[in-house]
Amino acid sequence: MNDYVLEMRNITKIYDNGFVANNNINMSVKKGEIHAIVGENGAGKSTLMKVLFGIEKATSGEIHIYGKKVNIDNPNKAIKLGVGMVHQHFMLAPSLSVIDNMIMGMEPKKHGFIDYKKATK
Repeated sequence: MNDYVLEMRNITKIYDNGFVANNNINMSVKKGEIHAIVGENGAGKSTLMKVLFGIEKATSGEIHIYGKKVNIDNPNKAIKLGVGMVHQHFMLAPSLSVIDNMIMGMEPKKHGFIDYKKATK
């Protein structure tokens, strides 16, 4: 049994202009853990998360979910695999709560209304 919910192995992202946004990045997350990715502007934090969410394609490296290698090539696939992304503040709806921003577009429903109990799980 694999202890990790998520593993990003040797993720490298090099843009067409030669800019290296991520260079052999490794990250592992166990169930129940909370991680923070910090760094200066331009350090590659957002790029790494965009690779995980299928917005950007890694130049090389692998993503594993529950020990199984996966190919996340778009956000819909990421969501189906249980990966969500809360974008930087300029992409959020400021009038909505954190939970509403997190479930936007995939709101669990009960009797035609958002099921917040299910959403918070």
